[in-house]
Amino acid sequence: MAQILDKDQIENRLNVLLKKKLVPDSIVEELRDELKGRRIRKDQLEEIITEIVNSYELAQIDPGSAVGTVAAQSIGEPGTQMTLQTFHYSGVAEMSVLRGLPRLIEILDARKNPSTPTMLIYLDQNAEKEEELAKQVSRRIELTTVNKVAQSVIHSFSEGTIKIKLDETLLKDKGIEPQTVVKKIQLRRKECKVEIDPEEVNVIIISPLKELKFSDLPKLAEKIREITIKGIKNVSRVVVMKNREGKYFLQSEGSNFSELLRIPGVDPTRCYTTDITQIAETLGIEASRNALVKESLSVMKEQGLDVDKRHVMLVSDLMTHTGEILQIGRHGVSGKKSSVFARAAFEVTVKHLLDAAIRGEYDPLEGITENVIVGQTIALGTGIVDLTMSANYREFSEEKKD
Repeated sequence: MAQILDKDQIENRLNVLLKKKLVPDSIVEELRDELKGRRIRKDQLEEIITEIVNSYELAQIDPGSAVGTVAAQSIGEPGTQMTLQTFHYSGVAEMSVLRGLPRLIEILDARKNPSTPTMLIYLDQNAEKEEELAKQVSRRIELTTVNKVAQSVIHSFSEGTIKIKLDETLLKDKGIEPQTVVKKIQLRRKECKVEIDPEEVNVIIISPLKELKFSDLPKLAEKIREITIKGIKNVSRVVVMKNREGKYFLQSEGSNFSELLRIPGVDPTRCYTTDITQIAETLGIEASRNALVKESLSVMKEQGLDVDKRHVMLVSDLMTHTGEILQIGRHGVSGKKSSVFARAAFEVTVKHLLDAAIRGEYDPLEGITENVIVGQTIALGTGIVDLTMSANYREFSEEKKD
């Protein structure tokens, strides 16, 4: 009977596989995890390794394959099955998030201002364990304006003043004192005198130092409503949530990633935003490339579509290879192709051809699109092989006969 391999023998065999580089390291690590604690014979282990190596070699793409065309078809075809609009975020009431086909279009168009950006905010070791600390962090992040804590904002034409009645419950919930509101308004509106009403603690009276026109008072009241008291720009709402492990984290509506990472109590190493442009600006192009892959796969997975991540990775690489995020369109990847015919075949044909003629551009006809247009063999499959004959072929063949 064949001997059962011990832990060290299995480890040695896997190390040999790692050194030979027959398969990626990640596959070897996965195999190591699978074999942990199992009893296995040498012949069985060799059979498993042979099968893995063969499967990996068969899975590799052949030289000269149309990977771009296959990737486009693999993403485009399931895209026709996607829902048009889905505004819902499971577990969070009234949190609207764009999903489905519009979100995929938004990602591939590399829009700088996505319609419903959100942030997943993880907290440091202290804040994630206590709900009250988590709420304090959420208050620092959520944008709180005068309008959010005011019960009413009334402007009096006869007195030439604006009265703001603050909501006591909202002030307590946001952790704000009336005096803080006074300071923030005074800082932004230095042309006004801002004070708390002596008769009512929660009423603020704003008196312009200069006499205003009849129409200017309502405009001033509207500007005062939008004055920021605390929080970071563009983050309209933050919800405190709890995971299965009992740890607290935050979900935001709106995104301001660079400012978020400066907030005390936030773990900057784990935070994430769905705004890919902000990731590129804050963490760099490699991080945004990974975010493109993550977001695209997430959208398709939610729709129940199974697309191989390698197709999405290829598209993401193409969108970020220049060091900035390019859209898949005439203002990005398709519009920046070196070939005149390839650009003209996509959109605004006449414009591209005229511009190329004016500049005297030359097309080497190396790509697929331009060769299809002129009726030549495309550089794919057998088309990538060039057959040439040596000028001295006859002499070589005669020498061989001799």
